[in-house]
Amino acid sequence: MSKWSLREIVVMSVLGIVFAIVYLLFTQVGNIFFGLVGPIGYEPIFGIWFIVSIIVANIIRKPGAAFLSETIAAFVEILIGNAVGPRLLISGMIQGLGAEVVFAATGWKRYSTWVLMLAGVGSAIFSFAWGYFISGFATLSPSYVLSMLAIRMVSGALLAGLLGKYISEGLAKTGVLNGMPLGKEMKKRKVA
Repeated sequence: MSKWSLREIVVMSVLGIVFAIVYLLFTQVGNIFFGLVGPIGYEPIFGIWFIVSIIVANIIRKPGAAFLSETIAAFVEILIGNAVGPRLLISGMIQGLGAEVVFAATGWKRYSTWVLMLAGVGSAIFSFAWGYFISGFATLSPSYVLSMLAIRMVSGALLAGLLGKYISEGLAKTGVLNGMPLGKEMKKRKVA
């Protein structure tokens, strides 16, 4: 495993903090949707809670980037007031692991749009399996649960994978990531 530079650690940490705030804000949006339509209300926006793992993995492109960034975001979210408390740390780790498994399957060498979207789906599947047991999904009808899973997978692909790709590439276009793998790739694309 290659060593992490201080810059990579700082970028990952800053993005983890920023997205902890985003995650906490989206919890309130999810609560409104939940109140309107029940548990399935969270699913269309659930992918937003995986996005930092996709962004950081795409920028840094090293083993552990997805897992660590999602863990940092969950930890900071707890510190700033998420009511779920310490259990959220486990959720963040599981979400990051779901994305990390997809990147590991490519040897941490492929970061195409499809791989990033699959990483979002990986987070969705892992988080759903965890949620199934801690959130009482077993009491819901199987068709409702499958609908929840399908919507979460689409949300993971689009909000985490696709939006994460555009955000990370947008950051790279500013030049702030020039020393990072994504920044170098963007420079090569610009020259070509």
